[in-house]
Amino acid sequence: MSTISTATTAATAAQTQASANAALAEAAQSIISGATGNSSMDVNALVTAMVNAKTAGQSASLAAAQSNDNTKLSAIGTLSSALSTLQTTMTSLTDGTLMSTFTTNVTGTGITASGAAGAVAGSYDVTVSQIAKAQSLTSTGFATDEKLGTGTMQISVGSKSMSINITSSNNTLSGIAAAINNASGNPGVSATIVTGTDGQHLVLNSTTTGASNVISTTITGAASGSDLNKLGVSSTAGANGAASTISDDSVTNGWSQSATAQDAMYKVGGVAGTSSSNTVTSAIKGVTLNLTAAAVTTPASTQTVTISQDTSSISSAISNFVSLYNTVVSTINSYTSFNSSASAGSQGGVLLGNSAVNTIKNQLSAIIGSAVGKGSGSISLASLGISQVSSLDATAEQPAGTLTIDSDKLTDALTNNATGVSQLFNAINGVGAQLTDKISSYLSTGGLLTSETDSINKDLANISTQQTTLTNYAAQLTSDYNAQFTALNTLMASMNQNTQYLTALFGGTNSAGAMATNKS
Repeated sequence: MSTISTATTAATAAQTQASANAALAEAAQSIISGATGNSSMDVNALVTAMVNAKTAGQSASLAAAQSNDNTKLSAIGTLSSALSTLQTTMTSLTDGTLMSTFTTNVTGTGITASGAAGAVAGSYDVTVSQIAKAQSLTSTGFATDEKLGTGTMQISVGSKSMSINITSSNNTLSGIAAAINNASGNPGVSATIVTGTDGQHLVLNSTTTGASNVISTTITGAASGSDLNKLGVSSTAGANGAASTISDDSVTNGWSQSATAQDAMYKVGGVAGTSSSNTVTSAIKGVTLNLTAAAVTTPASTQTVTISQDTSSISSAISNFVSLYNTVVSTINSYTSFNSSASAGSQGGVLLGNSAVNTIKNQLSAIIGSAVGKGSGSISLASLGISQVSSLDATAEQPAGTLTIDSDKLTDALTNNATGVSQLFNAINGVGAQLTDKISSYLSTGGLLTSETDSINKDLANISTQQTTLTNYAAQLTSDYNAQFTALNTLMASMNQNTQYLTALFGGTNSAGAMATNKS
């Protein structure tokens, strides 16, 4: 039902017609008066009144239809926006990750933890005996800018390796370091120069922690006795993640380990484990442990990692969903309402009786009220204390169809039935997933709301065409009437002149004409 009153349109047309009739009556009187020389006909006013009399009704109807369509477009746009906002802000309710939000607490120092999908709430005893490290090797000292000779240096880190050519243009310690750092096939080693009292040292650092990432270098093609040969070093990974070692020959050449390559070693609940990284993701399912040196003590101390469901964040996400869903319902209600106390013709909302909007309201309500799962294993929003307001219980603050939350019941469900809540919001057929699919269908090409918008836009285009036609018709009428009444006005003026001439010649009611005077 339109909010534009048809009575108002009719009244406008009637008022315009009355105005035109009055103008016509005045014109008629002017024509009659013209016979006595008293014509006061206003051609422009008369033409305007007559054109309005023929076009005002249709013009008012078209304007009313245009206004109504634009109001509908605005309403559908507002509803579409509310649906889109609901859809985009309930991601965690549609992708199955709602219950994957955890809080963690760790006793002691040196360990932090976080929980994600797959984690199970509980407490875990963790002991760390060593953390993962990246190997760092330091060469013997060399004189500043000493030319070390030429040849080839092969560098390996774990299973990866590369070769660099040492020539007369780069055979200083600085040149070799630059060649290592700039090599496109660098296997994961950085080189730098450290200067001490005994000269310059080449320092090689693995860029990755872990026992297997040991650094070794091999020099080939160098002359016997060349200092370049002293840059050869051989490292061996420690067994079972233990610290790396370097060969005796390497020590003889002046190499030393300032940091060993090693894995992190820990125990969770008494079960030993290792990790090449201090970010441990494999010890406890769904839990990430971050280890630092502070976690290693002598003797080893046990720390407790507690993983708990973050019911506060989950409850907040659900509450936000309820709020946005209520915005959608309230928007629909406001546009489909009926106010019997309003003036006739404007009692119904702009979308009252709109089949597309009614379908959307009913489909969303059905999803909200449905259960996920079968039999005794099924669960619904009502199980979480979320219920729809009935028309009997509706208030201005809580309209029919909106949702309310029983906070105590929701907290109880999150605390004691996490599995059921996960099922309710699963990514396949959960409530959130169903709502998202429906909203996508409404907003997609050919969907209920897009089709409704397309239909209204077509109607507006048709109205615009009719308005253009009516404008052209009014212009033609104006031109025709102007021509006719200008001619009439000219004729009336001529008649008035003739009347004056005849009166002067033959006399009138109160005077004798020239001919009468001559005759006597």
